[in-house]
Amino acid sequence: MPVILGSGEHRYRVVENWAKLPDGWSLTDVASVAVDSKDRIYVFNRGAHPIVVLDREGNFIKSWGEGLFNRAHGLHIDADDNLYCTDDGDHTVRKCSTDGKVLLTIGIPNKPAPFMSGEPFHRCTHTALSPKGEIYVSDGYGNACVHKYSHDGKLLKTWGEPGTDPGQFNIVHNIATDSDGWVYVADRENHRVQVFDGNGKYETQWNYLHRPCALCCCGGKQPNFIVGELGPGMAVNRKVPNLGPRLSIVDSKGKRIARLGGENGPGLEAGKFLAPHGIALDSKGDIYIGEVGVTDWKTSFPDTPMPPEVGVTRCLQKLEKI
Repeated sequence: MPVILGSGEHRYRVVENWAKLPDGWSLTDVASVAVDSKDRIYVFNRGAHPIVVLDREGNFIKSWGEGLFNRAHGLHIDADDNLYCTDDGDHTVRKCSTDGKVLLTIGIPNKPAPFMSGEPFHRCTHTALSPKGEIYVSDGYGNACVHKYSHDGKLLKTWGEPGTDPGQFNIVHNIATDSDGWVYVADRENHRVQVFDGNGKYETQWNYLHRPCALCCCGGKQPNFIVGELGPGMAVNRKVPNLGPRLSIVDSKGKRIARLGGENGPGLEAGKFLAPHGIALDSKGDIYIGEVGVTDWKTSFPDTPMPPEVGVTRCLQKLEKI
């Protein structure tokens, strides 16, 4: 029997062994995923083939990016099917075509800004676009801010600093926008998503989240959002139940309307997650989840050897909407 997650209008069937990779290929960690206008799924991963492209059935189409990226982290796709690839290993954002041609690079490869300087970039994490095509970059691990760029890569504005107050950040891990121009920032280690206007003015925050890591706007007016929450990161609460890893579906005000998994901690069983790090939807409403299970394995299972399937296909999941 297939495993079903969620409830009511938000029920999903776990599609096991969905991704069909060429023999001998490994994804290692899947940092992020994106879906284009033809429902092709782009898998930004930390294996030997950084961008793997699959169809809705999980069949392999092509790969690219070999030798281009240092460490995959964020992936966003625009209405014209351009991909914004955020590389936290070399501190850049690259805008690429669907066949891998680099159209724009923001940041200087392998030259990070000083730690917590507020200057771009120090281990940037993700991107989102305004309705006008301006580029927001969350930055990230070595900074605590958001940068706003023009469509052609000119810095317009920066906001944020380290801390826990409104407008401050503790690991700016993901970013999303809606059609009205609001900016949503996954403030991971502050256990919240902060909401800003298009110029960085703090508006509100969503609480009742546990280490929000992935963030996906489902589109339309008053959209729902899917939040990928990491499980415990400290040994003291490693085995505490009901902390994730999991997916939460919230409305445009941040009110939770469904929750998928996470009651009994991480695992390889169908219906469980390891470390949801990137989320995307296709035109049918199916959910694709990239997970950094290899990186997170020792945090979740310090005394258990990692099974080889974690790095092959288990870091990419599909949930089929019912």
